[in-house]
Amino acid sequence: MSEKSFRFIKNKEKTMKANVTYWLDDTAARFPDHTAYADENKEITFSELRAQARAIACELTARGLFKKPVAIFLEKGVDVLVSFMGAAYSCNFYSPIDVDMPGSRVNKILEVLEPAVVITTGALREVFSAFDYKGEFLLLEDLLAADVQEAEQQDTGMGNVSSSLEGKDERKGCTPAGTGETESVREAALEAARRKGIDTDLLYVLFTSGSTGVPKGVTINHRAVIDYIDWVTETFEITEKDSFGNQAPFYFDNSILDIYSTLKTGATTYIIPKTLFAQPVPLLEYLKEKKINTIFWVPSALIVVAKLKAFKNVDLSDTLRRVLFCGEVMPNKQLNVWRKFLPDVQYANLYGPTEITDACTYYMVDREFSDEEPLPIGFPMPNTDILVLNEKNELVTGEEAGELCVRGTSLSMGYYKNPEKTREAFVQNPLNLAVPELIYRTGDIVKYNERGEIIYLSRKDFQIKHMGHRIELGEIETAVSSLPEISLNCCLYDEKRQKIVLFIEEELDKAHINEKISHLVPDYMLPNKVIRVEKMPINANGKIDRVKLREYIK
Repeated sequence: MSEKSFRFIKNKEKTMKANVTYWLDDTAARFPDHTAYADENKEITFSELRAQARAIACELTARGLFKKPVAIFLEKGVDVLVSFMGAAYSCNFYSPIDVDMPGSRVNKILEVLEPAVVITTGALREVFSAFDYKGEFLLLEDLLAADVQEAEQQDTGMGNVSSSLEGKDERKGCTPAGTGETESVREAALEAARRKGIDTDLLYVLFTSGSTGVPKGVTINHRAVIDYIDWVTETFEITEKDSFGNQAPFYFDNSILDIYSTLKTGATTYIIPKTLFAQPVPLLEYLKEKKINTIFWVPSALIVVAKLKAFKNVDLSDTLRRVLFCGEVMPNKQLNVWRKFLPDVQYANLYGPTEITDACTYYMVDREFSDEEPLPIGFPMPNTDILVLNEKNELVTGEEAGELCVRGTSLSMGYYKNPEKTREAFVQNPLNLAVPELIYRTGDIVKYNERGEIIYLSRKDFQIKHMGHRIELGEIETAVSSLPEISLNCCLYDEKRQKIVLFIEEELDKAHINEKISHLVPDYMLPNKVIRVEKMPINANGKIDRVKLREYIK
């Protein structure tokens, strides 16, 4: 191949962006010394990120891995993100496994995923040995040791590990790993693998809960993430001058916005210590100290800050520019607290399940809401079509409620090695019988308001039949959330006794609550029983743990 033809192919690849790592190539060239990600113990520049990720990628390619699952078993931090990029560079796909995850769940994930290799550390490998895994490991500290040594030698003028490298700026990040191969050979193999990849190849598999007890692996390809992040960075005007405060675990899809917006634009993501989310004042002080101007958190994290009046202790008016949220309903009562103390911040409500690459609708908060009003989930994102279908698979009319369904580039490829569940959720568009066209049935019940905005009502699973009426439990939760005395609340249905059960943290009796919300919901939707919990249980994703609450129903 001529040099001219090679340059043409390389330029075309970068334009097409068939792999998210082309973003990293571009950003590392523009901002090599800019901090990409930082945790409590480590920070990494874009050039270092690229070099270390490619070192991992070269090792994966040298092992003959291509389009294979790579499990990441590391403490949440910078090294996880380096490993993600390593998998992506080599055209394999990653699947994070949380180090605090129960062993039974890890084993179920491993049974489905069957990873080709597990990236971990020597210490954590001992932990992993307790699981049902007999495959290969890649120890991060061993792999990156040569890369770090090489960088130190170049910085101190001690020479190069490989004679093919002339200087620090030309380092590709693929150091020999005991194979006897030269640096250039390993680089060529890596680039050959990446050129073979296409944008519908998988980037990651995230495991969500399954109704049968077996976790479902949601598969997302490069194109879906590229499409989503293009929208995020353009809509919110993200640049290299911005900084994110990451809250979401890396096995939760909310983290995709932080990770890849940073990768594309040259912004910085600070991985906020988990302990701070139980300490609102130190949490806000952390945002101020790091000059974090953009956060994308689950509403539960925002509610805690509003509930404990942390804004009276820390002024973020000259720090925060954007407050985005997704993952569960954001009560206007708590959002109004944020808006009172930070009126000039841009607030946006994003909505979407893991199966559609984080989000598919959005609402820019552009008007005042009373505490008892529901916050819209807004409008479809560009290149995404929302179908609200009734029980006859027809588009709803007026303010009729229906199931929110999605079609577009954002859709998952399905559930990993689970064709049965895939066929249940990803179905032929009933409005298009001419050609194959899949839509995803979210199981969420919504309606349009008089402004044409989509209003979330409840999960289809949370729709109950009580006293002859169809009831959305989410509508009751919205009403209860408007009460000034209430922080978090959750409604479940006791099928055996046919009772609506309300869970709260405050010492309030049923009569008081029902009196206060009687003007918001009809009598048949008033809670039949109120259970007080010392502290609302929160699951690993930061959402209210409904499974745990159900144990209180006796």
